[in-house]
Amino acid sequence: MGVTDLFDPDGIAVIGASKTPGKLGNDAMTNIRTYDGDVYPVNPSSEGEVYGYEFVDSVSETDADLALCCVPSPVVPEVLEECGEAGVGAAVIFAGGFAEVDEAGEQREEEIIRIGEEYDMTILGPNTAGYCIPDSDLYGSFVPQIREVETGNVALVAQSGGVGITSAFQFDREEYGVSAMFGLGNRANTDFAELIPLLDDDPQTEAIAIHIEGTDDIENTLAVCREAETPIVAYKAGSENLSEFLESHTGAPIQDRATYEDALAGEGVVFVDSVTELIDSARAIADTPTPDGNNVGVVTAQAGPGIIIADELDKRGAEFPDLEDETQERVDGVLQDITYTENPVDTGRPLPEFGQVVDAVARDENIDIVVVYEIYEDSLGYPVEELETLAEEVDKPILFTVAGPDSFEEERLQMEAAGIPTFQAPERGAHAVGALIDSVADE
Repeated sequence: MGVTDLFDPDGIAVIGASKTPGKLGNDAMTNIRTYDGDVYPVNPSSEGEVYGYEFVDSVSETDADLALCCVPSPVVPEVLEECGEAGVGAAVIFAGGFAEVDEAGEQREEEIIRIGEEYDMTILGPNTAGYCIPDSDLYGSFVPQIREVETGNVALVAQSGGVGITSAFQFDREEYGVSAMFGLGNRANTDFAELIPLLDDDPQTEAIAIHIEGTDDIENTLAVCREAETPIVAYKAGSENLSEFLESHTGAPIQDRATYEDALAGEGVVFVDSVTELIDSARAIADTPTPDGNNVGVVTAQAGPGIIIADELDKRGAEFPDLEDETQERVDGVLQDITYTENPVDTGRPLPEFGQVVDAVARDENIDIVVVYEIYEDSLGYPVEELETLAEEVDKPILFTVAGPDSFEEERLQMEAAGIPTFQAPERGAHAVGALIDSVADE
């Protein structure tokens, strides 16, 4: 099948394209017009142009490798047949109304699977919000403003398009972006097993985040997760108590989380419990060196958040080793016995020498991972100068949990640029560190 036509199409047909703002076919056109290639709005009922592209009557009049199908479910099989005859290699079907709803929908889905097999055509969906590959300016989705999501180094593969879109926007709001986002929907013939190997080979992708409800292709899904060299973070959602709701969403079979965790134990796949953890964990793994172990050094400018971080990490199997004598002397020299200076280190509040404390703990041979909490103060700022090359020099993860007014944003992004991921709640920083620990626990 032409899975690669999803990634690098020579031409794109938008079937059901529309001039009317708010219609599916118009929203898809607003996103796809960023693509540097031929775009064909297909609608026999429309004349003239939409966003500078001239309407054509049929996909057979195009040289498209990819079709975005913005038509109702009863029409999809006919449209897909035309795509196959026209040599289209991949199609995205946005419409719902297939196996997730009733017997008639199930028959329609069986028909599009047959058509895909007959023409060797990759089908993303049906019942999907689509996908995006920002580095290629490729936004195959009807979701308004998805084209604003910029390039990052984490790829999202979500069974729910809503989860994929939500995650992509959250990445973008926090100034990270994504390398790719795919909403699988009903998985007619494109599932985790088809996409993960391509993302594993993608040089832009440093971690793969997957959202699973359930899949009929579980064995191949588990196999590609085991074989991937790119780290994978997984969020398994849905339980037996929600079976009817799950089936009405993407027609997913009911599978418990343990099925996946047990099968992937020792394979380096990290499992998380929320979308926010999925995002934070994938980003921490993508942006930091692989830690040597679970020995964590905590440096906090406020004891309360530091206790929350340490408590969360204690539950995740972190160790808090004593600092080396040389490190302890250096920390004591800065803090002058006014606070708790052992690991976790509490400075009492931000102070001009805060960066020196972080530097000392990070350089300690007993420490594998450093996590810091500091509230931003305008008079002090963050210790950007001390941290500028620290992460690279010590070759270990350093994560900052930050808090403060909008004025801290510039310095937060400077830390990000220096290879220090930042998180805006104590638990978020702790969960990201927990994922780093889990990623090496079975090695």
